[in-house]
Amino acid sequence: MSLHSTRRQFLQTSASAAAAWWVAGRALAEDSKSPNEKLNIAVVGTTNQAAYNIGNITNQNLVAFADVDSNNLHATAQKFPHAKTYADFRKMLDAEAKNIDAVLVATPDHIHAPATAMALRMGKHAYCEKPLSHSVTESRVLARLAKENKRVTQLGTQIHATSNYRRCVEIIQSGAIGNVTEAHCWVGKGWSDGRFMTAEAPSSLNWDLWLGPAPQRPFSSGVHPANWRKFWDYGSGTLGDMGCHYIDLVFWALDLKYPTAAWAEGPPVHEVGAPAWCTAHWEFPARGGKPPVKLHWYDGGKRPEVLSTLKRKDGSPVQWGDGHLFVGDKGMMLSSYGGYLLLPEEKFVDFKKPEPTIPDSIGHHAEWVKACKEGGKTTCNFDYSGALTETVLLGTVAYRAGERLEWDAENLKVKNTTKADAFLQREYRKGWTL
Repeated sequence: MSLHSTRRQFLQTSASAAAAWWVAGRALAEDSKSPNEKLNIAVVGTTNQAAYNIGNITNQNLVAFADVDSNNLHATAQKFPHAKTYADFRKMLDAEAKNIDAVLVATPDHIHAPATAMALRMGKHAYCEKPLSHSVTESRVLARLAKENKRVTQLGTQIHATSNYRRCVEIIQSGAIGNVTEAHCWVGKGWSDGRFMTAEAPSSLNWDLWLGPAPQRPFSSGVHPANWRKFWDYGSGTLGDMGCHYIDLVFWALDLKYPTAAWAEGPPVHEVGAPAWCTAHWEFPARGGKPPVKLHWYDGGKRPEVLSTLKRKDGSPVQWGDGHLFVGDKGMMLSSYGGYLLLPEEKFVDFKKPEPTIPDSIGHHAEWVKACKEGGKTTCNFDYSGALTETVLLGTVAYRAGERLEWDAENLKVKNTTKADAFLQREYRKGWTL
């Protein structure tokens, strides 16, 4: 499928391609497994976050690894001498099609969608690091492929598995702070000012494969191995990096899906690199008996003004690091990766937490492995996390377009301007497909 097609053709073609893989992958992938049988997994990526993911699935059978850096690939091969190694994930998946049940993708963002889509079309279960994709349209395609192929999927938002996030969801959904109409998320981290600086590529790196579907350009010393998030061609700045972790809690607690509008502010847009800071905003419609919600994001040191007004019982300012603020008509809740605080404190002195209704996780990766073997759904499957990623990336699109976007989620289209169209999906380099 070529990305020169229109967005509607783009989605329709993805569905057709998925059907073409149905017969080939179905018999192999749907064979029942004993819960005690190991899952055969191929992994795309071997270092940094990929190494973390690999460390969480070593109790399974790791069949093959793909990495464009031979040094990283060799180092991993030493730990798993029975696994096969490949530079190109496409060759790995083709060669190992009959030997694998599932694929874990942990690469720079621009490789997420093509690698994960190929796995799903082959009838393989998939785990993909966040964000699910590099573009809004890619996220929708992956969610559809997962549904059409009935595969078990999980996004790498590992904080979702923590007990604290589950208790926060239960408190919000119990109505403790009433109807929530506004939520804020903020993180001090910053990925910014990516600029291309032509240099000689390391001898261990296959730069052409590293680029994948991204535009052809010479190796830049400011990209690989750890700074690609600063560049629009490969990442989407701090919002793309951290948004899925923090906005996840808001999505979960408030049962959000697709926004109806998005807009953002930041420094002047640079065509190559992400901004030093960004604030983004989304509007979500009413859901059942729940009111509409406005969601706000802040990074690069920006924080919501309301934080400076919050006081403890003794009148001292509330001190809080990165986190969230839920604003309801009966109170507020501050939350973070590891804790929460109900405000005003004096109102919640006698507050009793609701009885747990969300079971504690057996582990984010373990959930995925168990569901692959036994059936069932994971908590961050692509239906849920696809919409989450779309929302996050729509914020970066709004920033780059420089306008408020009225969003038609059903048709993946901005209704009020064409300035965003170029950022909703990307044209793949020749030889690469979704």
